[in-house]
Amino acid sequence: MLAQRCLKAPTLTARTITRSRCSASKLSLRRVSTTREAIPRSLLGSNVKNERRAYTSISPPKSAAAIDPSSQHDPTTQPEVHVKCVARARIPTPHGPAFLHLYNNNRDEKEHLAIVMDSAQFSDGPMVAPAIRSASLDAAWEEETTMERLIRGAYTGRLTEEMRTPSTPQSDVSRTITAVIPPPLVRIHSECYTGETIGSMRCDCGEQLDEAMRQISQPITISTAPGVSQTIPGRGAVIYLRQEGRGIGLAAKLRAYNLQDMGHDTLSANLMLGHGADERSYEVAAAILGDLGVTEPLSSTANTSQARGIRLLTNNPAKVQAMSAAGINILERVEMVPRSWQCDHDHGARDTATTIIDTGAVRGADLDKYIKAKVEKMGHILSVPPSAKSIRNPLQRQA
Repeated sequence: MLAQRCLKAPTLTARTITRSRCSASKLSLRRVSTTREAIPRSLLGSNVKNERRAYTSISPPKSAAAIDPSSQHDPTTQPEVHVKCVARARIPTPHGPAFLHLYNNNRDEKEHLAIVMDSAQFSDGPMVAPAIRSASLDAAWEEETTMERLIRGAYTGRLTEEMRTPSTPQSDVSRTITAVIPPPLVRIHSECYTGETIGSMRCDCGEQLDEAMRQISQPITISTAPGVSQTIPGRGAVIYLRQEGRGIGLAAKLRAYNLQDMGHDTLSANLMLGHGADERSYEVAAAILGDLGVTEPLSSTANTSQARGIRLLTNNPAKVQAMSAAGINILERVEMVPRSWQCDHDHGARDTATTIIDTGAVRGADLDKYIKAKVEKMGHILSVPPSAKSIRNPLQRQA
């Protein structure tokens, strides 16, 4: 299976970019114009935002607004984000046990998730690294019983028929750490029904979710004393945001797919529908990371290199900028190379689709066109292999 997927074993010395300071406002965005027939509004439904939008000869939004989520979701015009973990449960995965946290918030009505990979919490021995735990989950809720705490997931160690230890707000107190612990590895991931559930090969979202969990779960070798090393379980989290289609929703995303079949790419299709290139926001993700205790506000210490921070799994400089603007201390950016780009495969070949966790690589002309557009038009930091540089419309190739 590993040979079939052509996976490279991740290490802490993998290619990373330390403290990336990319500015989305410097990225260029080409004007999109088309002479195609206008899209009838009757086909778009009555729920489309802003019925006055034109669908031909579109002048795209300002480049910074189209790419930088922080410019579309101005935190100064909205209340401060508060999140609360209302439930947590152990989820066994092919990459090891994970804790799935479900969060409510005051910004939207969606239930966002945090997939925490920190298997050391199941160990009976002393923990070397601080546990990744939710402060709002461990907080004492008014008039709740011990059983109610256990049912919502506020416990420590394992939860079994014999072991039932409820957590307390002081259960994860600060402890002296003699080893140098690498910052936790974090992926900010937006939901994708087509890529994660039905195995669409138009994108690599399902693969990225699986790859993020795989990399986070990899053991880490640390130095506990001069000449002494120790291997500890991998630790980190995937913050899973309910932002389908880069924030435009599933219906608009499917319409954008039809525009892509007519020759547009992922960016121009969004603009044709009157949306920005990327309408996601990351304030809720930042609040969840704060609740999990893996980072601290940059303003809380004068030396950001000594503050708690994260290694962020992303190719998107706008995401780095948005998370930094939200107060998250990003110590490293770790790139995510598509599995099909890590080895030489023929387009259209398909071993297995990434419809579930721990399956094969997504590959094909549709995927290469999608990622190539993100690199060339949205500024994603990733080297395009020669095999993907001459990709045309995949339907034209089959005609």
